[in-house]
Amino acid sequence: MLGIRQHTVLELNTLGDPASRTAYREALVSYFSQRVSELSEDSRRRLDRNPLRILDSKEESDRRVSLEAPSLDEYLNTESRDFFADVKSGLDRLGIPYRLNPHLVRGLDYYTHTAFEFVTPHLGAQGTVIGGGRYDGLVEMMGGPAMPGVGWAAGIERLAMLIDEPPGPPRPIAVVPIGETAEATALTLAEVLRSNGCVVDLGYSGNLARRMRRANRINARAAVLIGEDEIARNVATLRDLDTGEQVEVTTDPSLGELRARLQAFYG
Repeated sequence: MLGIRQHTVLELNTLGDPASRTAYREALVSYFSQRVSELSEDSRRRLDRNPLRILDSKEESDRRVSLEAPSLDEYLNTESRDFFADVKSGLDRLGIPYRLNPHLVRGLDYYTHTAFEFVTPHLGAQGTVIGGGRYDGLVEMMGGPAMPGVGWAAGIERLAMLIDEPPGPPRPIAVVPIGETAEATALTLAEVLRSNGCVVDLGYSGNLARRMRRANRINARAAVLIGEDEIARNVATLRDLDTGEQVEVTTDPSLGELRARLQAFYG
């Protein structure tokens, strides 16, 4: 609905079940401990607490070390592999494109199985627009029963930065009474047009030339001119302010012809 789907890619990974995750965590600690001097200060602090977060580091030194780190896929048990295969199969059936990212991880223990992000190349290093995953361990960790769950969070500012410039406001219709007698009729005409969704500008003073200058200044799409002669004949003069062409239209109570012609101006 925001029109930004074409700017993003769904990235997908599995963290496995708790047993797979525990085995993988031990393998990561063993590997990174042997190369701790090459890690950034932040990653050294994560080594004992959240070693999976090292894989997600943006530091160049951490990225180099992570290239040779054990793969989580090597430590997934059969249940975890089957679960992830079902997730991918479901996306395939629905025609939802994705790409696998083995470095997409979550450091919090309540995450299990699927982790996902929608990422974009259009925002530099801050390319994750939406991120989430499966939270099977969260409710139990908070003292409740074992219960599956899924959650996600989005960066509102990042979403906004991907949205195309919205279209400008509709150009108004200038209702221009010619002479004092026409002002009351113009007021009624303007109200009917507004109630039918038109943006209407009605000036209350000035001669015809001054009112038309105002219509040009506000970039009006058209002008509806009405004077004593038009009132007597139940018509109004509709002037296309882009082309200069003008035509007389009838002014029955519903303004059907006038509304139809105005709608044509906006496609």
